[in-house]
Order: sequence, then C-alpha cells, then structure tokens
Amino acid sequence: MSSGNATRNRIGAAVAAPVTFAASLLNRPLKAWQKLTGNNGMAAFFLAPNMAIFGVFVLVPLVMNFVYSMTSGSGVFLGDRNFVGADQYQRLLDCSNYLNPRTCREDLFWTAVHNTVLFVILQVAFMAVVSMITALILNGRIPARGFWRAVFFFPVLLSPVVVGLIWKWILQRQGLLNFALFESGLDPVDWLLNRDWAFAATIAVSIWAHMGFYTLILLAGLQAIPRDLYEAAEMDGTRPARVFWRITLPLLMPNLLVVIVLSLIRAVQIFDEAYVLTGGGPGTSTLYLTQYIYEVGFASLLRNPGLAAAASIVMGLVLAVLTLVQLRMGRKGEEKGKR
Repeated sequence: MSSGNATRNRIGAAVAAPVTFAASLLNRPLKAWQKLTGNNGMAAFFLAPNMAIFGVFVLVPLVMNFVYSMTSGSGVFLGDRNFVGADQYQRLLDCSNYLNPRTCREDLFWTAVHNTVLFVILQVAFMAVVSMITALILNGRIPARGFWRAVFFFPVLLSPVVVGLIWKWILQRQGLLNFALFESGLDPVDWLLNRDWAFAATIAVSIWAHMGFYTLILLAGLQAIPRDLYEAAEMDGTRPARVFWRITLPLLMPNLLVVIVLSLIRAVQIFDEAYVLTGGGPGTSTLYLTQYIYEVGFASLLRNPGLAAAASIVMGLVLAVLTLVQLRMGRKGEEKGKR
C-alpha cells in the first residue's frame, strides 16, 4: 500500500511540476504588479483576457454592423461598399401607412415586423398562462412529481433545430398527426401549408420548446411562498380561486414579471424553430424579423448587407429597451422585497 502511495505521489509531482514552474515564473511579476496597482489592478489583470474576447467577438462586430448599416451594395468587404449615411434607415422607415406593409417601400420588412409583433403578443400571453398552470400543477401533491418536472423541462435542453425538425415530422402533410387523424376517420389538415395553421404552429412549438424554463422560474416562486398563508386560508374556508387571486398571484408577481420580460425578449428573436418548421411560409405568413435580416443579408440573390444591418440595429434598439424595462422591474421588485 505504501509503495502504491509513493508511486501516485511521484506521478502527481511529475504532473504538477510544469504548473509549479510556471507559477514560480509568474510569482514575482504578479507581486510587483499588485504592489504597483493594488487589488483593483489584480482584478483588471485577471479580467483582461475575458474583456479582450468580449471586445473581439462582441464590440468589434457591433461597431462593424453599425458601419455596414451606413453603406450600400452587395459586396461583403467594406472597401467594396459605398457610404450612404442614413439612407438604409430611411429606406426601412419609408412608409405611407405603417399598419399596411403594402404601402411601405420595404414591404417585406414591415410584414416581418407585423408578424413578429403579433407573434410576440400571442406567444408571451400563452406562455405566461401555460407556464403558470404547469407550475401550479407541478407544485401540487401529484405522484412522481420529480419525474414530471424533468419531463416538462426536457425540451429546453434540445437544440432549436432539433425541435423544429421533430415538429415538422409531426405536422407535415404525411406526418404523424395527420396519420393519427386518418386512422381516426378524420380528414388530414395542412398544418404547415395553411397560413393560419402555420402561424399557430410556430407559436405552439415555441411554447412547447421553452415553457419548461419559465415554469421553473414560477415554480421557484411558488415554493418561496410561506405555507402558513395557505394554512390560514384553509382554516378560514377560503375558496381555491380566491386563494390564487389574493395570495398566490400577488406574491408570485415578481417572478411572473421576469417570465414576461424574458419571454418577450426571446420571442422578438424567434428564428430557429420557425425557420426549420415553415421556412417563413406559406408565403410570408411566418416571416419574422430575424429571418428577414438573415434573408436580406445572406440568403437572397439580391442581398443587401447594409439594409440587413440597419434592420438588426433597429431590432437591437427594441431589445435594449426591453432589457432596460426588465432591469427596472427587477429593481422595483428588490425594493419592494426589502420593505
């Protein structure tokens, strides 16, 4: 046993030797840097690599995207493009009636905006309701509660492309759902070829794919509510519906606001599931803003990276506003909780 321990110690020492040697080389410079700059300087030293990566892969592309939005042409390199100032933004906003995309110069952009706004309103509303109902059920005393919680959270772990392919296999003309309808003596439905059904399918699939995450947030809020309140309400003979409206919903409101804001931000960026499921069709019924940016910037034969960049900047500003709203709501929730 002692020989085995000695062997393991030698192997451990051999493996640690390079690390120890490197640490000894860095010891003096780091001590000198700490002495010169203090603890703040050391923090900056260790944060520098992450900030460099963030700058290269986030800030630089963001600046380049803004520059692209002020150029025109189909070329990829900036040297092959012409500076046009705010012409791309003017082109996007050139519209006689913003409620009618056909009166706009970039009718596809406003069609995508209208589709996205309608999708966001319906998806967020249904997401909040479905997540709330699911959280209430999973918080109750049901058999195999841990198993069902895992089942509802599982779709969140799947890739959006996988989610789109699974549901396309189910909803296509010769898919599993139509096969079940045929076996039941019912006529098949063109789920992905009818404009209304295709739009509804993108909403339903998005809810199925992401509701587990929001259910988890609401479930955590439900478990944080003191049980004494429910016991007191039960002793008073309060009806379950009144308990929900008077106790559960008010105390769960901070979590519900987080769910609404996060789902709102995610819904604005809908792309993967919808693109795989419908490709934006039939027609333009499921063309959303992110897909419009992708099509104009990369996939179209008459691609216009400048116009796509301008559309992405507009979308980014909307997301920034939603993020600020989320932060403000979070601060209000914290202040209310401290009181």
